[in-house]
Amino acid sequence: MKKLLSVLALSLGCVFAANAAVVVVGNPGASDISKSDAKKAFLGKGSAFVVYEFDEGSALRSEFHSKVTGKSDSQLKAFWSKQVFTGKGNPPATVSDASAMKAAISSNPSAIGYMDEADVDGSVKVILKP
Repeated sequence: MKKLLSVLALSLGCVFAANAAVVVVGNPGASDISKSDAKKAFLGKGSAFVVYEFDEGSALRSEFHSKVTGKSDSQLKAFWSKQVFTGKGNPPATVSDASAMKAAISSNPSAIGYMDEADVDGSVKVILKP
């Protein structure tokens, strides 16, 4: 019975996680961006943005990159390893949670990041819904 309850609880957690809507956010004065611009920014391709993302292993990070850059966690790790090794770039700064993301983005007009749409408040603006 305990195993059944554990499985049920884990299943419900997956359902709630699957309902999370990841959005790209910027400073409240930021303009909307295209999915293509977001992809370039998060892959360090000549963007004027200061980019923040969640720590490696975050489910939201995986969802974001699946939807926007088209890369899995392992592909993303390999991509950044190659960029660093060849001197072509460094991965974006990371934050641990939504409040740290909001603090980083609200304090810099050229900063962008992503978060669950449910965590958006007046300190950041949704600039893309992938």
